[in-house]
Amino acid sequence: MKSDLIRTKTPEEAELERKKLELAAIENELAERELDLSTLEAELRAFERRYLRTVGARYAELDELEAQIAEAQARLHPKDTQAQQYAQQTRTQARESAQAAGTAQASKQKDEFKPPEDLKKLYRELAKKIHPDLATDEKERARRNQMMAEVNRAYQDGNGERLQQIWRDWEFSPESVTGEGIAAELVRIIRKVAQVRDRLNAIETKIVQLHDADLYKLMMKVREAQQEGRDLLAEMVARLEEQIVGARERFAELDAQRRGV
Repeated sequence: MKSDLIRTKTPEEAELERKKLELAAIENELAERELDLSTLEAELRAFERRYLRTVGARYAELDELEAQIAEAQARLHPKDTQAQQYAQQTRTQARESAQAAGTAQASKQKDEFKPPEDLKKLYRELAKKIHPDLATDEKERARRNQMMAEVNRAYQDGNGERLQQIWRDWEFSPESVTGEGIAAELVRIIRKVAQVRDRLNAIETKIVQLHDADLYKLMMKVREAQQEGRDLLAEMVARLEEQIVGARERFAELDAQRRGV
């Protein structure tokens, strides 16, 4: 009978099949979570640039005025140690604020990150193919790490052409596979499953950390305000401009006092 000719799978073959299915499922999950993390990081960087170009620029202006005021106070009271120290502290703060705002102003990157769906799809497929945690030896992991870093840069820059080129480069680059037979393949699959799960845990930890950051919380407040028809950053700028006016008046008074007017 034909049924007698059907070969029963060995326990190793059955386990290999189960592990392959498990790996395929978590590979999809990994690609999705890598996309989530990379998107979140790009959104935060874009929001930070927007913040620094608007609110940060006003803070830099205010900090510069406060430094000038503190320095004027220090000149009026040359023997006051606290006044001298405060002048140094405010000057350091002004320098740091100006540097941060200047870097944001000089950046040519956009203040928002809204990747199209085709870019996201390409990222997912590349992550499933070349993710470092699918490697089974250090040499392969190093190569995958380098390519995955390029994938992240291209995605966050919105460079679809570069992603396509990385895809082509990968398709035509042979991967070395050591060992033959079901036993060796099963070991490789089991290791890949473990590596992917470790990476998933690391991604979740990183996302939680980013969600806890002040920058993320501010970004979410800005989005919530936008849904209410408010521009929270513009409101912050308006408040800072009022403080700047007050600081200018205080500096003018000190300057007049110094000149004996």
